[in-house]
Amino acid sequence: MSVVSVLSSLSLRLRDAARGVRVEAARFGTVGALAFVLDNGGYTLLVFGLPGGGGGPMRSLPVQASVLATAAATLFSWAGNRYWTYRHRRRENMAWELLLFTAVNVVGIAITAGTVLLSRRLLGFDSVLSDNTARITGWLIATVFRFVAYRGYVFTAP
Repeated sequence: MSVVSVLSSLSLRLRDAARGVRVEAARFGTVGALAFVLDNGGYTLLVFGLPGGGGGPMRSLPVQASVLATAAATLFSWAGNRYWTYRHRRRENMAWELLLFTAVNVVGIAITAGTVLLSRRLLGFDSVLSDNTARITGWLIATVFRFVAYRGYVFTAP
């Protein structure tokens, strides 16, 4: 086999692998975008309520509201990723997969709630803008963590 054919074969394999990652990343991003709307919309309603409504039912519990909203979005995300993004990589043992998914997302929830905690308690911010800025920052960090963990540890079946 010549060096050129080896390099050509390697190039094709790398291109196919990169395409696979791009497709997964696009699907992961779509599921994530929908979960993002569910998470942040839910949080805003829980803490701040409807506009002009005088506050949400968890206005004095913003960190807990963050955990609750993120947990709801996580369940949505698991279904979307299991049955669409990584449908070709699902584990046979769904319980084990869900346990791994949950463990990864507990870390993600902690990251997102942690940014709210830091913003509220350390920096003293408590507005809609500051809370959502803290949550978006946490969400971005948690999203990178989740994508890497899902590909490497959760959805790994051939």
